[in-house]
Amino acid sequence: MSINLLSNAQDWRQSHLGRLLGHAMRRFDERVLELMAQHIEVPLALANLAARDKVSAAHIHITRHLPLGGARLNELATMAGMSKQAMGDLVTQCEAWGLVARWPDSLDSRAKRIVFTETGLAWVRAFEQAVAQTEAEFREAVGAEVATVVSLGLDAYANGYR
Repeated sequence: MSINLLSNAQDWRQSHLGRLLGHAMRRFDERVLELMAQHIEVPLALANLAARDKVSAAHIHITRHLPLGGARLNELATMAGMSKQAMGDLVTQCEAWGLVARWPDSLDSRAKRIVFTETGLAWVRAFEQAVAQTEAEFREAVGAEVATVVSLGLDAYANGYR
């Protein structure tokens, strides 16, 4: 009886909320990167990288979390929920692409601050516009009322409101 019960109840593994959220987030980030690859302000080399899937959602962590005034590597890793080593690898790659630079920290001569370059700031502007367009596409796909409820619900869940 329990084997029959399990075999008939397998749908939950494919349709639970966490899985749906993960799929939605990947779809959202893929669309944002697609739009950024087409954005006129994004330098051609970066647009080509994004178009060839060399820029991933992981690189978006820097775009999402690096304050415009810069941050130390450990601060940036903490904000993004990543290890310092993994963030260091992303920063090194983004530095090679010209998105960020490492500057001396005025408060600690041993430390470096990660800051956006002019190219990086253009990337952030493209990111902002791509996110806005992707959100608008989501609203159009599910309707304004559903999009508002989803947004409010996700905000409440993410921030622990009761």
